[in-house]
Amino acid sequence: MKILLRLSRLIDVTNGLLGRLTPWLVFAAVLISASNAVARKALNLSSNAFLEVQWYLFAAVFLLGAGYVLLENAHVRIDVLAGKLSMRARNWIDVVGLLVFLLPLCGFMIKLSWPYVWQAYVSGEISQNYGGLIRWPVYALVPLGFGLLGLQALSELIKRLAFLSGAGPNPLHGGGGEEEAVEHGHVGGPPIAAVAPAGGTGTAPAISTGPGGAGPQGGTTK
Repeated sequence: MKILLRLSRLIDVTNGLLGRLTPWLVFAAVLISASNAVARKALNLSSNAFLEVQWYLFAAVFLLGAGYVLLENAHVRIDVLAGKLSMRARNWIDVVGLLVFLLPLCGFMIKLSWPYVWQAYVSGEISQNYGGLIRWPVYALVPLGFGLLGLQALSELIKRLAFLSGAGPNPLHGGGGEEEAVEHGHVGGPPIAAVAPAGGTGTAPAISTGPGGAGPQGGTTK
């Protein structure tokens, strides 16, 4: 399991770096779009290459960023149902979903898209628009993106199996907290401290250390 967890961390680092790169791709697309608009309006100049590179970058943001979104556990979940389940049950659901749905989907998309990438590369396919770009780089984003997503799915599977076997922390970010404590029997009110008055005997007022602040809780003194 230790070797698998090291592999998981390597995948996490890779997708983390790519995830931090995607905002710069958005920024580049905005600059290109603005520059193209200014050149077209002010100088009566335009280029289909500028138009096409914008949607190349747009495709790269989503396909290269999908693994990072899975890493951050930011995909849409049905919280109305998941909120009623224990953390172990949620992790088991993720294990089934990763094995039955996500990993096969990634493999299918890679197998389906790769022949198109290779054919475009060998034939030198370019856009049908005048001055357009070559096609294979944007085609290659499909198997690359699903490959990264599949690797992240493998990483998430390793982390969930590690948690379920007691060899790792809960990978569901922000999902532990109180619910995990309830499962382990650690949830309850704050301890109540009894403070005896100096130089005397008797029952001291109970002092609450909870969120409501300190204060007497109805004790009596003699």
